[in-house]
Amino acid sequence: MASTADIKNGVVLNIDGQLWSVVEFQHVKPGKGGAFVRTKMKSIMTGKVVDRTYNAGAKIDIENVDRQDFTYLYNDGEGFVFMNTDDYDQITVPATIVGDAANYLLENQQVTLATNNGNPLYVELPASVVLEITYTEPGLQGDRSSAGTKPATLETGHEIQVPLFVENNTKVKVDTRTGDYLGRVS
Repeated sequence: MASTADIKNGVVLNIDGQLWSVVEFQHVKPGKGGAFVRTKMKSIMTGKVVDRTYNAGAKIDIENVDRQDFTYLYNDGEGFVFMNTDDYDQITVPATIVGDAANYLLENQQVTLATNNGNPLYVELPASVVLEITYTEPGLQGDRSSAGTKPATLETGHEIQVPLFVENNTKVKVDTRTGDYLGRVS
C-alpha cells in the first residue's frame, strides 16, 4: 500500500476494482485543518473523468501498468493481434479494448499497448497517422453549403471529413484523437 504522497501524474490507482489514471493532482495545505490531496482521474476502461479528494497520508492502492511497443499484425475476427517488438510474443486484444483506435490501424503499424498483470488495458496510437483516401465524391467548385468539406473513406474503412480539393488515392494525415483531417502528404 502506498500513501497520498506517492500520487503523481500518470500513476494508476485501483479504486474498488476499477483502474483510474491520475491526470492532475494538487497537494493542498489550508491554514486551518489538515492537508489533503485533490486529484482529477480518468477511468482507463471507460474514459470517464472524475474529481476525488484524499486526506493527506491516506492509504491508496497503486497498480503497475506496463507500457510496451507493439506492432499491429492483423485482425483474426475475434480480436486484433499485436506482436511485442522486444521478444516477438503475440497477444490478441479484443475489439472492445482497441475501441476507436481500430479506425486508424494499418498492418505493421507501431502502437503502445498498456497492460496490467498481462491483461491489455488500452491501445495508444501516435498522435497522427498517414492513410490513403480510397473513395470520395468529386468536389464541385462553388459548393460551400457544407463549409467546404465532404466525406471521404480511408483505407481502414473509416469515414472522415476532408476539404473539397482532396481526391481519391490521396495520402492524408489524420489526427487519431479527434479524427480530423490535418493535411495532404506527398
